[in-house]
Amino acid sequence: MSTTSITVEYDLPHAPKKVWRALTEPDLLAKWLMDNDFSAQLGHRFEFKKPSTQWDGVVKCEVLALEPEKKLSYTWRGNTSKPEGDPMRLDTIVTWTLSPTPSGGTLLRLEHSGFSPQNSMALDGLGKGWRGLVGQRLQDLLAQLSS
Repeated sequence: MSTTSITVEYDLPHAPKKVWRALTEPDLLAKWLMDNDFSAQLGHRFEFKKPSTQWDGVVKCEVLALEPEKKLSYTWRGNTSKPEGDPMRLDTIVTWTLSPTPSGGTLLRLEHSGFSPQNSMALDGLGKGWRGLVGQRLQDLLAQLSS
């Protein structure tokens, strides 16, 4: 079965070390994405939580790859109580790649992969979020952080 991905690049004026903090420190992650119990450890299982009337409000995750200030990848499983094949059930992967820029900033690349054809609503909603409000909240947080 073919799958689809969301890919977004953020050209940030902040060093990779600062961007990495926003991606991996639970209190900072909660400010721009969702409440969580993240830990920067390979294999760590954690959850993002957000009250919602449109889905069950819990994203189950596991850290798959961890290269400090370079790459972070984790599973993104939503509505796991729904049966296999349900359009609201997600079993996807989020990968963040950080590349330093010549100006001292970071090119942050997000790839959210593994959307099946029946996940079109989630693909559309998450695509808008990553490109819009969520991305803006990340940039706003970075602007407020000291290095």
